[in-house]
Amino acid sequence: MSMGTSEVALQVLSGAGPRLLTPDMCFGNVDSSYPSRFHSKCLKKRTSKYMNLLRCSSMLHSRMGPKQLKGLGCGVFGDTAVNRLQLQSCKCQQADSLSGLAAEDGNGTWFVDSAKKLNLNGVTNASNILEFENVQQFEQEKKGLTSNGVVGTGTDTAHKASVDSIEDEAWDLLRDSMVYYCGSPVGTIAANDPTSSNVLNYDQVFIRDFIPSGIAFLLKGEYDIVRNFILHTLQLQSWEKTIDCHSPGQGLMPASFKVRTVPLDGDNSETEEVLDPDFGEAAIGRVAPVDSGLWWIILLRAYGKSSGDLSVQERVDVQTGIKMILRLCLADGFDMFPTLLVTDGSCMIDRRMGIHGHPLEIQALFYSALLCAREMLAPEDGSADLIRALNNRLVALSFHIREYYWIDMRKLNEIYRYKTEEYSYDAVNKFNIYPDQISPWLVEWMPNRGGYLIGNLQPAHMDFRFFSLGNLWSVVSSLTTTDQSHAILDLIEAKWADLVADMPFKICYPALEGQEWQIITGSDPKNTPWSYHNAGSWPTLIWQFTVACIKMNRPEIAARAVQVAERRLSRDKWPEYYDTKRGRFIGKKACLFQTWSIAGYLVAKLLLADPSAAKILITEEDSDLVNAFSCMISANPRRKRGRKDSKQTYIV
Repeated sequence: MSMGTSEVALQVLSGAGPRLLTPDMCFGNVDSSYPSRFHSKCLKKRTSKYMNLLRCSSMLHSRMGPKQLKGLGCGVFGDTAVNRLQLQSCKCQQADSLSGLAAEDGNGTWFVDSAKKLNLNGVTNASNILEFENVQQFEQEKKGLTSNGVVGTGTDTAHKASVDSIEDEAWDLLRDSMVYYCGSPVGTIAANDPTSSNVLNYDQVFIRDFIPSGIAFLLKGEYDIVRNFILHTLQLQSWEKTIDCHSPGQGLMPASFKVRTVPLDGDNSETEEVLDPDFGEAAIGRVAPVDSGLWWIILLRAYGKSSGDLSVQERVDVQTGIKMILRLCLADGFDMFPTLLVTDGSCMIDRRMGIHGHPLEIQALFYSALLCAREMLAPEDGSADLIRALNNRLVALSFHIREYYWIDMRKLNEIYRYKTEEYSYDAVNKFNIYPDQISPWLVEWMPNRGGYLIGNLQPAHMDFRFFSLGNLWSVVSSLTTTDQSHAILDLIEAKWADLVADMPFKICYPALEGQEWQIITGSDPKNTPWSYHNAGSWPTLIWQFTVACIKMNRPEIAARAVQVAERRLSRDKWPEYYDTKRGRFIGKKACLFQTWSIAGYLVAKLLLADPSAAKILITEEDSDLVNAFSCMISANPRRKRGRKDSKQTYIV
């Protein structure tokens, strides 16, 4: 970028600039006197015909294509009871859109040949790729394959037809969930359950929920919806956000947004379409979505790698949005650790579940977002300090997680023999963990081969629960070492009956029960043992599991999980989650036709059909980080107490 561009970006960050410089008309018309508010209008006459259309549900409108919607106006949701002072505005002109690029149909069956060609890490894991005993055994139980692995003639044809019909149904449902804004698709609603009368906020577009939908569209070559989603949510980032007279950081991304149609000021015969975001001020528990901005960065990188269109991430407003998220996450505070300190419920587990502090899921997404942002940030003088801080945090975070969050049988035995109350710079038990914290279930559950990253670490506290998303994304982002990544997959295979069983994938293990459940969750009736976030089974997690398996050249494990899910997902109407230890029941309060359950399945199928496509999500550790990490391990902690060297590349 030129110096002029750099100055504009800095002005936008400070709010002093006159407007965002963008090539899109819809994002360029910003009132200079209100730098944190945008207005997007879509006008149409309020005839009886149009009012009837506005009363239609979002499901009806989403089934119409963009061409039909352009002829009918822009209304998607007919809710008019809204305060316009709290709504977004922008001139309703269609945003730039890429022409949809045709792509091959990725819904084919996954074959061994795909795995044989896979070599994402430069090393082919031949034994894992070619050995399919578990998969074959599973398929034989269902009579899908003969004992020697040869495809059957009659039964297998019927099975393939059944799988194809499931995929076709999933794509139809995913497209039915699309939300349109000014005639263009901007996201997918969380659930489209016709059996539920109380939709709560499931009719909104959630940032985290859209990620698997966005990845599915990218893998299918349908880029417009992802581009529109990225740019429109970026607009919402700059909103003034206030909860009880307090405003959170500027870089905060919304948890969700909804398209609303409201009357136009001063003209009752016309209406306008607005985006209405929720930054947590309306959410249950009023919790800010820490993971939204991290997922946004990850999706932005995936879009560029999949479409080849780098112009989006190079835009001034997008570069500014990345920097705002980074500055919010890298801000100095009182914490002594490189991990992000967050409240309970600030991620996928958005209810009270005892994850406040430094939950693994946030740290894995944080690390991944830092790597993605470093790859996309334009080199300029104004970014030097930010990139330096980013590199420092990457090294410190990877060391901290790998060294202190990792647990296997050897580490567990080491903790069992910990001495406590150590006061020294070279203490072994640095966090003063009491050995009695080791639960009896863990002693029996930990396999001899395998390990995982614990759920949380704070002074005198280790949360030994296995949290699936945090561990899986640590593998995807290379937060774990190669050996640790394989050990995590080894543990999942060893504990398949607990973590997968009748429906993949347990969100965490084990469940909080009895008095522990009462104290930690506050007796939450939705998070009862083995339900919802308290060790329920979430089908959407299958896509993260698939990416992790492909990265480690072990896709056959994911293929086995997908086959388990295929037995029930369509028949059960694509539930949000499943209950009981083995995931046998549809969740007691689960929404049906949950969009990210549908999209997660489709992403897993597309990636197993073309494993090389997973590269848009995978990040590899570079040599600089490896060298800095090695230096940290060999360094004497007592020598670090002197004055910091201003020329030091990595400061920890």
